[in-house]
Amino acid sequence: MRKRTMGLALLTCTVAMGCGGEPPGEPIRVQIAEPAEGADLAGTSVRVTLTSSGIVVGPAGQDSTVAHHHLFLDRDPTPPGQPIPAGEVGIAHLGQGQSEHTFEEVAPGEHRLIAVLADWVHVPLVPMVADTVQFTVRAP
Repeated sequence: MRKRTMGLALLTCTVAMGCGGEPPGEPIRVQIAEPAEGADLAGTSVRVTLTSSGIVVGPAGQDSTVAHHHLFLDRDPTPPGQPIPAGEVGIAHLGQGQSEHTFEEVAPGEHRLIAVLADWVHVPLVPMVADTVQFTVRAP
């Protein structure tokens, strides 16, 4: 298994993040709290729990100073500057500001999960703020 990597970004002042020249605050972070790196899970449901800091997480599309979570299961993240597509297998939009999601009917085997913070219009923050874990699903 690969080692856990955590994206870390300092808040850069951009129009999208609503900065007004104030000094940067706490670094923006996202972390996959569950499943843990290297977890061995029984069953086909995978519960994901996220934590974040340094930015307000809330509903998408309402406020340019608020970010929200996206999950990529066995998929690469969207390239910088491009909106994260909706309705695609392996991509979960947590657009109501939620920090939990359950993937159902995950096939047995090894999997990679990436959490990405995006702006109010579903574009990943720049620099990208992400966390990655790898886990294994065992057949019930």
